[in-house]
Amino acid sequence: MSNRFQGKVVLVTGGARGIGYATAERFAQEGARVAICDISADAAQSAAEALKRDGGHDAVGFGCDVTDEAQVETLFAQVIAQLGGLDVLVNNAGVTRDNLLFKMSVDDWDRVMNVHLRGTFLCTRAAQRHMVEQRSGKIVNLSSTSALGNRGQANYSSAKAGLQAFTRTAAIELGPFNINVNAVAPGFVDTEMTRQTAERRGIDPEEYKRQRAKSIPLGRVGVPRDIANVVAFLCSEDASFVSGQIIYVKGGPETLR
Repeated sequence: MSNRFQGKVVLVTGGARGIGYATAERFAQEGARVAICDISADAAQSAAEALKRDGGHDAVGFGCDVTDEAQVETLFAQVIAQLGGLDVLVNNAGVTRDNLLFKMSVDDWDRVMNVHLRGTFLCTRAAQRHMVEQRSGKIVNLSSTSALGNRGQANYSSAKAGLQAFTRTAAIELGPFNINVNAVAPGFVDTEMTRQTAERRGIDPEEYKRQRAKSIPLGRVGVPRDIANVVAFLCSEDASFVSGQIIYVKGGPETLR
């Protein structure tokens, strides 16, 4: 493993599990000092301890509700003070409240929109202050193939589509300050969240994965590391001329077979 991020400070929101944790781990393995944020401070701290215990990595956990402006401001002040700066922000925090339109409550809609859109806005706004001053930075937002539309996910699909527009706009505004802003849109990835989705539908999670893999040209579903690898690339110097892009990571165009 290279040391592409040696001396860099990386903040991953929603980093206690799944794609977020895999992303934090990937950066840590390449030398970064990693801050893991999660709505549960205990979960964030446990994840950071796991990185330190299993790989001897430099990691710290913070509790933060990314929809709360005051908590976000405090989070960024703490990260910069404790870790000495901020070079990379990965806006990964997310939730699902799936339901068909006629069953979806206003709370279902608001919670999903707030975490994904308001949360990404608040974190990006806080990060850019520091990044503009230092004239450098990398920001990656987690979108989804659901941004193209998905039954039972009017809230989630709308939020993830909004993140793509936000990404392009932020790239335009922050580019003059040498800040790259991109988004990664995963397809089906085997995480605790997708397993819970299967269980809500009354399907065995392993059978659910097998069903989903049938429409993926590579013949398998994704794993969190697949997404983390692309996020790391976008935050490396190899991608220094890549900005405002939406990278779909889904094993190829979907097929019916």
